[in-house]
Amino acid sequence: MIKTYLQILIVAVAVGSLVSCTNQSVSEQKQKGQKMDDDSLLTLVQRQTFQYFWDGAEPTSGMARERIHIDGEYPQNDQDVVTLGGSGFGVMGILVGIERGFISRQEGVDRLTHIADYLAKADRYEGAWPHWLHGPTGKAKAFSNKDDGGDLVETAFMAQALICVREYFKEGNEEEQRLASKSNSLWKGINWNHYRQNGQNVLYWHWSPTQGWAANHPIQGYDECLITYVLAASSPTHGVPAEVYHEGWARGGAIVSSAVKYGHPLILKHNAPNDGVGPLFWSHYSYLGLDPRGLKDQYADYWQVNTNHALIHHDYCIENPKGYKGYGENGWGLTASYSLKGYDAHNPDNDLGVISPTAALSSFPYTPEYSMQMIRYLYEELGDKVWGKYGFYDAYSETEDWYPQRYLAIDQGPIPVMIENHRSGLLWNLFMKAPEIKVGLKKLGFESTQHPL
Repeated sequence: MIKTYLQILIVAVAVGSLVSCTNQSVSEQKQKGQKMDDDSLLTLVQRQTFQYFWDGAEPTSGMARERIHIDGEYPQNDQDVVTLGGSGFGVMGILVGIERGFISRQEGVDRLTHIADYLAKADRYEGAWPHWLHGPTGKAKAFSNKDDGGDLVETAFMAQALICVREYFKEGNEEEQRLASKSNSLWKGINWNHYRQNGQNVLYWHWSPTQGWAANHPIQGYDECLITYVLAASSPTHGVPAEVYHEGWARGGAIVSSAVKYGHPLILKHNAPNDGVGPLFWSHYSYLGLDPRGLKDQYADYWQVNTNHALIHHDYCIENPKGYKGYGENGWGLTASYSLKGYDAHNPDNDLGVISPTAALSSFPYTPEYSMQMIRYLYEELGDKVWGKYGFYDAYSETEDWYPQRYLAIDQGPIPVMIENHRSGLLWNLFMKAPEIKVGLKKLGFESTQHPL
């Protein structure tokens, strides 16, 4: 009993110290001579970023706001806009929060049950949710002129999270088992087959209740969308045949690339001109749950695909062909984020001198040494210029002395999840043990040394 009490006391003191650090600015901590070891700093980054999806959530839905501006430079017209994919990332982040003790298990169950109930009542189109929802009502909010209905890719990001929730709670108490059952029903209600647009061997991104298939966007690789095909093949209720993956996503084998950048084979042909390299979020979104370690099919070794992708970005920023200030070992990683003029998909072929912290931080499993180096530079050197209420701000440019205090859900979400996957494999293990995922991956010709199928 005494030993148990002491263990509880030690944990409580440690968490209290972490909370104290979290509530202080970087400059305040420096004044106190506080310097954290790597493990403590990773926990701090996870905890602070997690708050975007906890304290910063839209109140009616409990889900993630599309964006939060701390600086108020732009009018905050979308406080009520909920983003589906970013919310899926946030749902996975809540599981991290439970595991790391940022919230209690019961608090997590309460919030996740609230989200599941909201999703069950929100607008859906053949089971798929829209990219954006109006938080207070659950009604679809148009993302663009032809995108006002089902968004299959955003839905896949949420489904990935729902499967993790089910696996996490399915053997819990009665309340937790009810949450697992609700999550299971939501995921099984997605009609992937509908999004083949009249039975074609390819999935389509959008369907509109007002304009049908007018967006006409086939989902073909390689980019962030692999998880969409894995889930579509795995669905026990509306599963698609393997041909949809091989002919649609893999383009009949044309997805394979022989391009090499900075000595690193690209392996798969990115959806970029001239065998170019895509933004780094392509190596994050599908792999929050899908474990790339030892994951292979006839087209690629996915651990190598993602590691090479991160290394290409790292080596490009070290070379720094445009001579931007702040690029190098301590400043690397280009991805879609806020930019100097609005929003842009930064990559080595579209380099505007803007670094997006999520690029290197969410690549932590692939490049732990280089990502940790980046975290320390951001936190200890740039400090409060790039660190705020919900962790590191979305983007910055040392060249332009540009440090906007703004956040985007889809950029914050992968950070705590991918750091956790590096530390414990939490989300990877949950997702990959789902029986239907094993069946779906095997159906598509995948093998996994980490999680035998």
